[in-house]
Amino acid sequence: MKQLQRVQVIYSGYVQGVGFRFAAKRIASVIGVAGFVENLPNGNVLIVAEGMQNQLESFIADLKKRMSDYISDSCVEWQTATGEFETFEIKF
Repeated sequence: MKQLQRVQVIYSGYVQGVGFRFAAKRIASVIGVAGFVENLPNGNVLIVAEGMQNQLESFIADLKKRMSDYISDSCVEWQTATGEFETFEIKF
């Protein structure tokens, strides 16, 4: 049986005010991952997502491809899934 995975990614660069959160939500809904995206006070963007590992890897790759002009760095941390999310949301 395949296990749910969880990933936390912090993106830095020019990632606020460029549609980053909305792009993440669209990609997440297409791929079928759940979680959230939010702007951080320091100018970075945080994503916490859960799904199958291949879904999460596709999500990260697609977001990086789409927003590559704005991302200068990312920190990816794999974690234990909690199953707490039903959808992917933008936190305001």
